[in-house]
Amino acid sequence: MLSVHNLTKRYGDRAVVDNLCFSLNPGEVTGLLGPNGAGKTTTMNMLAGFLAPTGGSVTVDGIDARRDALAAARHIGFLPDTPPLYPEMTVLAYLDFVYRLKGVAAVDKKAHLAEACDAAGISGVLPRVIGRLSRGYRQRVGLAAALIGDPDILILDEPTVGLDPKQIRDLRSLILELGRSRSILISTHILPEVNALCSRVLVMHHGVIVADGKPSELGAPARDGGEYCVIRVADGQGANALRALRALREVSECRTRAADEDGRLDIDVRCAPDSRPLLTRTLTGAGVDVYSIQRARRGLEDVFLSLTLDDAAGGKAKNARRKGS
Repeated sequence: MLSVHNLTKRYGDRAVVDNLCFSLNPGEVTGLLGPNGAGKTTTMNMLAGFLAPTGGSVTVDGIDARRDALAAARHIGFLPDTPPLYPEMTVLAYLDFVYRLKGVAAVDKKAHLAEACDAAGISGVLPRVIGRLSRGYRQRVGLAAALIGDPDILILDEPTVGLDPKQIRDLRSLILELGRSRSILISTHILPEVNALCSRVLVMHHGVIVADGKPSELGAPARDGGEYCVIRVADGQGANALRALRALREVSECRTRAADEDGRLDIDVRCAPDSRPLLTRTLTGAGVDVYSIQRARRGLEDVFLSLTLDDAAGGKAKNARRKGS
């Protein structure tokens, strides 16, 4: 449905988005996950046609978006992080305005708008002034506007930011329902959002996609045959342990986690297969007290931190991905 090839956005010498390549599949909710400043909003604005790329291409249902932006835009519904609403208008007047602005060719305008409002859950607030609605309902109005024209691709930029827990739950339910028949790309830096909504995750850092897969796959054993371990050592010995581990060629990543209530520190390690005896000998030889060492399956939080921390290991991962794109 939507294909991105070498998409790039530069401001002077700085690449905010750097040679992105990915595609969106029908009936799939894809999360664009990354820390603030990763380039998520810039990417979404280019996909939606609101920002011209410096290089690369976006193809929407076989249409080159740079050659025919209007034709491509008819297939996309875009909800920015702050919906472009007019607070003095009623909900119905605003949606009628969006309908005319998009030039929708539906024969029955009333039925078309009713369908979009029903999908977004705002049929009961059509006469109300937008400025008097809660933030949650304003987000829904923005979603209804994105649905006008019945696009088969939805691009949602951090749609739940600023909402209360009930509003978040309701909006997530709406997105999941809409995702059954459309391709949805949703940007976020909130990890529970990804677990609740997404069947696929793109992790973005410094304008580069550093991981692509199902949330469960990202925490699986490394594709290069490596494995993940958790080593528990005495608190206060973390620095010595990291120095010893990082000197091993069998270790590609390692980082510490906060000490537990017993004063013990966990170290997450990515290493070559069957390296645990070597790790134990190395740490013991460095004077580190090792309480346990176990194989581990990483959660999404661990994956996210390992991919987006600006340490030596993270830099290696980013540069490797940059070369492969």
